[in-house]
Amino acid sequence: MKRSGAQIVLDCLNKVGVDSIFGFPGGAVIPLYDALYDTGHPIRHYRTCHEQGAVHAADGYARTTGKPGVCLVTSGPGATNTITGIATAFLDSVPLVVITGQVGRPLIGRDSFQEVDITAMTLTITKHCEMIRRVEDIEKTILRAFAIASSGRPGPVLVDLPKDLMLQETEYLGLDLTVPEAPVFDRSQLEQALPALREAQRPVILAGGGVVLANASEELTEFAMAYGIPVANTLMGTGTFPQSHPLALGLVGMHGSQEANRALSEADLVLALGARFSDRVIGAPDQFCRQARIIQVDIDVNELGKNTDTHFPVQGDLKAVLQVLREELGNGRQPMAEPAPRPMSASGEGELTAQPLLEAIHRAFGDETIVATEVGQHQMWTAQHFGFDRPRRFITSGGLGTMGFGLGAAIGAQIGNPDRQVLHIAGDGSFKMNCNELGTVSKYRVPLKTFVFNNQALGMVRQWQRLFCDGRFSETDGDDSVDFVKLAQAYGIRGYRVATFAELEAVLNEIRALEEPVVVDCLMSRDENVYPIVPPGKAITDMITGQETGKGELA
Repeated sequence: MKRSGAQIVLDCLNKVGVDSIFGFPGGAVIPLYDALYDTGHPIRHYRTCHEQGAVHAADGYARTTGKPGVCLVTSGPGATNTITGIATAFLDSVPLVVITGQVGRPLIGRDSFQEVDITAMTLTITKHCEMIRRVEDIEKTILRAFAIASSGRPGPVLVDLPKDLMLQETEYLGLDLTVPEAPVFDRSQLEQALPALREAQRPVILAGGGVVLANASEELTEFAMAYGIPVANTLMGTGTFPQSHPLALGLVGMHGSQEANRALSEADLVLALGARFSDRVIGAPDQFCRQARIIQVDIDVNELGKNTDTHFPVQGDLKAVLQVLREELGNGRQPMAEPAPRPMSASGEGELTAQPLLEAIHRAFGDETIVATEVGQHQMWTAQHFGFDRPRRFITSGGLGTMGFGLGAAIGAQIGNPDRQVLHIAGDGSFKMNCNELGTVSKYRVPLKTFVFNNQALGMVRQWQRLFCDGRFSETDGDDSVDFVKLAQAYGIRGYRVATFAELEAVLNEIRALEEPVVVDCLMSRDENVYPIVPPGKAITDMITGQETGKGELA
């Protein structure tokens, strides 16, 4: 059966089970949007306000569902506007398929209107990228993109499609998608590590984002509980082990808990699962885990020993590795236990502060809530204090630290999870970067709830200036130029402003059951900082706890 190139693209998306596309039309993709107009495929398209928002939405969809997110944009500026979102997904190993339109092949290389070489631009921030050059190759290329994005260590794939190929016809073959199986790990690598694990007196598990990607949280939880091993998590590993459980140490690294950082520093063995030992996790490399032997398990062989010396590198799927470890180690040290009820601090009083504010929001919306954040102080407070007992509930930009990520990601998360409440927690600085996506929220009546932690400052940079630049607040203060309540109302969204816990509780009682979007402007002090914090270049035990006197002496 002959089909146009544009129709074949949609046939392939339907074949692999795509139900949602995020994008923005333009000249080079008019044939694709024309095919989408009268297609019988059950695919819904969400037009965002900006292509960056479309990629972030596809990213949030992928992180919360485990399925590849799909983005469709036009050539030139449409394609270049996706770059930040693609890099965000690449550094956090998120499966995306980004389809960019391209000028027709006769115009390529002539500096044509809206022509850029997007494959060259994204070569270092994609798992794979290519331009299709024959209409006969469209079907296999689109299917290959999904296979690459989803297999092994996931990541974004970009496919550039010239406009003339979308209009040409060829046979649609109905090929099947073949996703490579995870590599079978070398058991001898694991066997070398078993004696060290058996002999360890102070073992600690370090759970990273790879546990989420491998869908291995259940195996991790059973393993840790069976042997009574405490678990610390990286930012991307948040929720892989129940943070309400007594064995949970919490976040590790620059803004990690004192318990997590000290436990790792005192451990005689660290079992690192899907963690890449980034600079924000290990601090000074020569002082990280000096007493410990390290077992590092990762699906990506390139991560083994890349950022810190690893005594026992194991390449393999985390699910399979944890299952084999249980078999080899036999009965655990203690019986399985269920997570204890989550400890909560007393309700806040007076002016808003971060921890009781987050705990109040958690109480209002419950454990099944998905939370997407922007980047900054609010992000770290959320990781520290909201409390996540399950994976794929905390959605944030880790590797790239992309301000403006959260709103688009929350949109995608809500569309991918229509039966769950999605919260968007933002700082005022990050929120302004892509707050235009409130237009998307309003258009589709996406019922997410946005809480802006508004300290009228670029809080994280200001905190660093306070601690490390003698309080010289250069371009980080006094940013009170936007009324977020009126901004929300301009988009037809309910807006609230709260400055005290009494006002907050009243608003939470009103909005928790609303099936519509809401923006809550939470007024906070610009002088509240994120603690602990490890100064750059210091060991993770050299924490500033906030209890010091003077200008940032070390704990």
